[in-house]
Parts: sequence; structure tokens; C-alpha cells
Amino acid sequence: MTERAGAITFKGNPMTLVGDEITVGQKAPDFQLRANDFSVKSLADYAGKVKIISIIPSLDTPVCDAQTRHFNTDAASLGDGVVILTISVDLPPAQKRWCGAAGIDAVECLSDYYDHSFGSAYGVRVKELGLLARQIVVLDKDDTVKYVEVVPEIAQEPNYDAAIAAAKELL
Repeated sequence: MTERAGAITFKGNPMTLVGDEITVGQKAPDFQLRANDFSVKSLADYAGKVKIISIIPSLDTPVCDAQTRHFNTDAASLGDGVVILTISVDLPPAQKRWCGAAGIDAVECLSDYYDHSFGSAYGVRVKELGLLARQIVVLDKDDTVKYVEVVPEIAQEPNYDAAIAAAKELL
């Protein structure tokens, strides 16, 4: 499996990403992630919708908290043709607890805790931390990658406006 040493940083320290980098124009890799009830979700569960995939290290950190809340608010302007998925390695019960406490109702949180296959397939598994890097991927209704932002420093927020604009262009 591909390893990209120094692809991102965490608090200024170089980190290695495991897996091939996702690029605009490619078909998105399918995934098997766990929902809050431990059911398995894949791309097929969101067929026919534009997908904003917000990838984060952990909901229980300030930047990930802010990112998920921001996309939850943005969801209202996007309508039913867009689904926003937040993916981390947090356990499903922790995601459920956090979403309930934060009032998150327009973003679906999914977990890659089970086998970390999503992180490797999307090239965002941080080797040194066992977490996912911060990345935004926008897929069209046919699961083609139309926008990617790999945030170079894990502790920084992504460009929300660019991701939302990319999703709106696909509606």
C-alpha cells in the first residue's frame, strides 16, 4: 500500500498518509462504514445524491467539532439532493452521543473504526496517529470525485465555501 511521508502535518510535525490520493475525475472508492446503530453503510445507500464527505480525526476535538457543526448548518441551504457525511474513527456510540449533545441533525456520522479500510481507500489514514486526516471530498450523483481538499495541517479547518460551492454546482 502506498505511503506518502510528510503529506500533511499535525501541529507542525510531518505525518504519513496511507493509501493512494483521491483525485478529481476518478470514481470514488466504495466503502463499508458503520452507522451509529452499527449497521453497515456504503456508497449505494446514498445513490442518486450529491455527497459531501467531511473526513475528520475525531468529533471530540475543537476543529472537528467546528467542522461538523458548520456543515450541519450549511445543509439547510443544500436541499434534499445533497447528503453530508462526516467520517471519523470514533466509535459509533461516541458519534451518536456527540451528535445528540451537539444537536447535529443534518449530517450523518459514520465510523471507520472497524477495519480502517475507508482511510486507506481514500488515502487519509494517518500512519503515526491511527486517525484520519482532515479532508473534504465532493462526489456527484454517479460517485465521481468532483472536488477534493486535503487540509495540509490537521489542526486547521477546511475551505467550507469551496466545498459547498462545488456541491451546489452539481445540483
